[in-house]
Amino acid sequence: MSKSSDEVKKFTGYHATIIIVSFFAVVITVNMIMARFALSTFSGTVVDNSYVASQKYNEWLKQARDQKAYGWTISPALRKSGKASIAITTKDGLPLNDMSMTAVAEHPIGQSDPFELNFVQAETGEYHSTRTLPEGRWKLKIIITQGDKSMRVVRDIW
Repeated sequence: MSKSSDEVKKFTGYHATIIIVSFFAVVITVNMIMARFALSTFSGTVVDNSYVASQKYNEWLKQARDQKAYGWTISPALRKSGKASIAITTKDGLPLNDMSMTAVAEHPIGQSDPFELNFVQAETGEYHSTRTLPEGRWKLKIIITQGDKSMRVVRDIW
């Protein structure tokens, strides 16, 4: 007796096992890939302690309003000759003079320790770091001070 082409194959426990194992293998593989992407692109914590941050929120809003009132414009951070370069202008578009600027350079995912950068003004009005910035992506937490005015900004540099 030969099997006809119309005969339906039986669904057995073996088939069910293959389907279930394949399903979970796909789910686990996708989860592992997504976890890898999440960990490799995570830029760190926004705040170390959310309760303390919530207590300082109104103070930060006041600082932001004060900084906006200064009318200073801070350019994106650029890499020139291996050093960080930032231009700061006044409301009138003129270079901001007679100020000091420092920054803490942090690797976004903590692959190296943070370090401090000091800046000096160049003839063009731009400010250049006094030390070379290692290759790669860095987050600069910048503090600009002119007299009693102070501004904090964060800039990424590649």
